[in-house]
Amino acid sequence: MTIRKYDSRLRVLVTGGAGFLGSHLCEALLNQGCYVLCVDNFFTGTRNNVAHLMANHRFELYRHDVTFPLYVEVDHIYNLACPASPIHYQFDPVQTTKTSVIGAINMLGLAKRCKAKIFQASTSEVYGDPSVHPQTEDYWGNVNPIGSRSCYDEGKRCAETLFFDYNRQNNVDIKVARIFNTYGPRMHPNDGRVVSNFIVQALQGLPLTIYGNGSQTRSFCYVDDLIQGFIKLMNMPADFTGPVNLGNPNEFTILELAKEVRELTGCKSDIEFKPLPQDDPKHRQPDISAANRHLGWSPSIQLREGLIKTIEYFKQPGV
Repeated sequence: MTIRKYDSRLRVLVTGGAGFLGSHLCEALLNQGCYVLCVDNFFTGTRNNVAHLMANHRFELYRHDVTFPLYVEVDHIYNLACPASPIHYQFDPVQTTKTSVIGAINMLGLAKRCKAKIFQASTSEVYGDPSVHPQTEDYWGNVNPIGSRSCYDEGKRCAETLFFDYNRQNNVDIKVARIFNTYGPRMHPNDGRVVSNFIVQALQGLPLTIYGNGSQTRSFCYVDDLIQGFIKLMNMPADFTGPVNLGNPNEFTILELAKEVRELTGCKSDIEFKPLPQDDPKHRQPDISAANRHLGWSPSIQLREGLIKTIEYFKQPGV
């Protein structure tokens, strides 16, 4: 594939670029010397996340909703646009599905026209409440198509379908990553995700809220590790499409996480138990052998170190 360049630098579009993951990706791409067009509708992303990048002449911020076509000239596309936490994607479930599906169609159409390589930020939620543990990429999942989480789960599953059909039918160069629980600086403090929930509650001296009995498990990947996985996958040859699991395989119960956050913040908060939401997965642990084998990638930052960095971020005034 001939890549169109100017000034010998890649032009990279990041949708959802002002969000938690997107802002870290934009920063990493700028550090590699790319021109970066950050596109976001600011539903969950914020200008504050990318304010430190605005002075860079290779960075551009554009307000746009991916459910509408975008006409630009780029070499690479990272499609991250979509609210990713239940509290946000359930706020407007129809729009969530449209963002995943119509957004994928629009970005794939752009990639086809520009002959650009395109990356899809898929999710471990395509596995649903898994009957296979840990989850490998060849597992088809156990997803409720009509539940309250379905707008996100099925939207991302349909987006994967579109990516592989564009690859087979139109020879679009695709990369698909299935992202497992990720945390770090710039998480939205009110996004309802367990790491940010616990940290915010602990710093405010509030009870730490656990849904269910705390025995459900998650595997937590620090954001810097994940972004390196994104870039390694995007740099793979055209014949390697994924999907590839990206996450930290070290598994913790939610109760263990709560106790760790409580210790690291020095808070004395009680732990409060509430009913488990519908279709909440009991286990989530990636098998990352494919990422290790094909990309040479595995996470290096373990939970305690990552939590310390994340807690320091949430201690900043105005966060």
